[in-house]
Amino acid sequence: MSGRKALVIGASRGMGKATALALAAEGVVLTIVARTPATLEAAAEEIRARTGAVVTAVAADITTPAGRDAALAACPEPDILVNNADGLPPADFRDLTAEDWHRGLDLMLLAPVDMIRRTIDGMAGRGFGRIVNIVSRSVKVAQADLPVSNAARSGLVGFVAGLARSVAGQGVTINNVLPGVIASDGQRQHVAEIARQSGRPFAEVWASRIAQNPTGRFGEPDEVGSYIAFLCSAQAGFVTAQNLLIDGGQYPGTF
Repeated sequence: MSGRKALVIGASRGMGKATALALAAEGVVLTIVARTPATLEAAAEEIRARTGAVVTAVAADITTPAGRDAALAACPEPDILVNNADGLPPADFRDLTAEDWHRGLDLMLLAPVDMIRRTIDGMAGRGFGRIVNIVSRSVKVAQADLPVSNAARSGLVGFVAGLARSVAGQGVTINNVLPGVIASDGQRQHVAEIARQSGRPFAEVWASRIAQNPTGRFGEPDEVGSYIAFLCSAQAGFVTAQNLLIDGGQYPGTF
C-alpha cells in the first residue's frame, strides 16, 4: 500500500482513528476527516508522530455537500476510501421525529453512498480501489433500541451488494466491516445512555456486555483498524461484496 492515497472519514477517534493509524503504518498518504477541529488535529499529530506518514486533516461535516466537497478537494483521487460514522443514541422508535430519521440516514447511508459515487469511477479507471464501510453487527442482529441504525446501515449493506460486483473486474473491491462490542468512545457513549435510561450503574452495563461475549472482553479499535488495513491491501484483491464480522464470535449463526 506504500504511496497509495487514503481518505478516512470519522478518523479523529475510535475505530476510524485506529484505521488511519494502521494505514499510515503501511506507508499510505493519508487524508482524515472529522467534524471537530481540535480532536482531528490531535489525531493527525499523533499519527504523524507514530508513523512518519503524510497526514492532511480536514475538519468537515461529511453529511453535508460542502463537507464532502472539502474532503474530496483535499484528496480528489483516493485509492482507498473508508466510510465511518457514529450512530444515534439508543431510543424507542416511537419517540423519534422525522428529523431524527433524516439525520441518521444522512449520516449512515446517504453520505457514504455519495462518497462512493464520487470516487468509484476514478478508482476503476486507475485499475485499483478499496472501499470499506465500517457498519455494525446490527445489520445481522438487529437491536430494538437502535432503529435508525438498523434501517440505515442495512440500506448501505444492500447498496454495496448491488454495486460491488460491477467493479470487481476493474480492481475495485467494496466490503463492509461489522464490529460488535468494541472499546471505543462510541461504545462508552452508548453504554452511558443505556445506563441513564435504565437507571443501572455504568459499570454494571459495561460488565454485562463483556459477559455476553465469548472472548470475555471488548474488542480493541486497533484490531478493527488492522483488519481494515488488510482489506485495503493488494493481498485482499479477491475479497469483495462481503459483510465481515469482527465481534469475538458473539454472533450465534453458522452463516
